[in-house]
Amino acid sequence: MEALYSMGLEIHFVGVVVLLSVVMFNIIMLALSQQVVRYAKRLRIVMPISASLITVSIFTGIVMMAAKHLNFSFANVAMIAVSIVLIVLEIKRYKILKHDTDIKKEGAFFIYKRKAFRLLGLELMLLMAMSAWMLL
Repeated sequence: MEALYSMGLEIHFVGVVVLLSVVMFNIIMLALSQQVVRYAKRLRIVMPISASLITVSIFTGIVMMAAKHLNFSFANVAMIAVSIVLIVLEIKRYKILKHDTDIKKEGAFFIYKRKAFRLLGLELMLLMAMSAWMLL
């Protein structure tokens, strides 16, 4: 049982680190993008990766909680809340691009970029804060 827990902890940690790097990659990709159509095509590739990594971290967290006999602590509840917020922010960012960004209007991509930078920055801050808290 201890081996399962330690392996789950390692997979959870690696998943969160890779998720953090994907969020940073999203920020860099958004900063370097100039055309909304090309960005949307790239986002369709990266978005499932982000969703999969969030799912991996949630699943490994659930497995580790089960290995600890479902002991809820404040840290566990905070991680669950952060996971839900990350899912909501990713959905919101995609919906803004899909529904609210009119590619025919001039400056529409600039407006999307401002909103997306805020959402990605919030994701990055949440992940870094939660990671720092867990490493203490």
